[in-house]
Amino acid sequence: MRYWWVNQNQTYKSEVPGGFLWSPKTRADGARNQFYENMQKVAIGDVIFSFCDTRIKAIGVAVGRAETSPKPDFGAAGASWSQEGWLVPVKFKELRSQIRPKDNITLIRPHLPDKYSPLQDSGDGLQSVYLAEVPAPMATLLVDLIGAEYSLVLKELQWEADETETVGDQQEEAIKGRTDIGDTTKDQLVKSRRGQGVFKTNVRLNEEGCRVTGVTDPMHLRASHIKPWRDSTDEEKLNGCNGLLLAPHIDHLFDKGHISFADNGDLLVSSKLDRSILAKWGVSEVMNVGSFNTHQSEFLEYHRRTVFRK
Repeated sequence: MRYWWVNQNQTYKSEVPGGFLWSPKTRADGARNQFYENMQKVAIGDVIFSFCDTRIKAIGVAVGRAETSPKPDFGAAGASWSQEGWLVPVKFKELRSQIRPKDNITLIRPHLPDKYSPLQDSGDGLQSVYLAEVPAPMATLLVDLIGAEYSLVLKELQWEADETETVGDQQEEAIKGRTDIGDTTKDQLVKSRRGQGVFKTNVRLNEEGCRVTGVTDPMHLRASHIKPWRDSTDEEKLNGCNGLLLAPHIDHLFDKGHISFADNGDLLVSSKLDRSILAKWGVSEVMNVGSFNTHQSEFLEYHRRTVFRK
């Protein structure tokens, strides 16, 4: 296991709730940047210390390797960054005990790396640094400073990371073992599964949870394409506005065209759906789930026209 330090002053509000790290691949002038290249070195199970507003505010565990991804919508942040970069899926948890490295710099300073350090000798952050490797002695000290909460948080995050990897491996092996489809289709399905993590991360920038059930825990939600994957361009397949976070049974109804949504959020129910299904699943036929943004509405128009079984 390796340890990493990410400076997230500009992107914390997007990356920690969204469950990812994102960086450009190179500097704006095209030159290499070690802190961006580090993204490709992150392995599943690695620990990330999230630094923001002078404090280590969260701990993360990587649940996937770096993949090429369009730049997420960071708002005003990162206006000069390229539109394509590296994305690493991470399970984050915010800490109650948020230490301020500057207050402990006398202890930390001897362990700072000579090159590519995440901190100045004063304990202040470095704006030019994104993702830096943390030497093991420095990581041990940070763990001691955080205290008992670290072990509890890490155990929870590692369990979720292991479950994510196991499920992913099982899905991929199941695809490869199918005999009813050709190699080309298998390759497409594997690429779709691997892209699901990036896609779900992008969707979470727009959606907090399942609008129908109110479930917000991403462990129990699926990232459902609005415009089906098979009909989408490569860009649309990863576009966060082309997706909704849905509970599994709602995802089934939406994917099969039994339900859809109006731009204003009204639930639309297919005339061909047995209404008792909704009743048994506790879904009201009359519901408004909140309006959608302009880009989501464009994809919803396609879903209503092409997928929804009127």
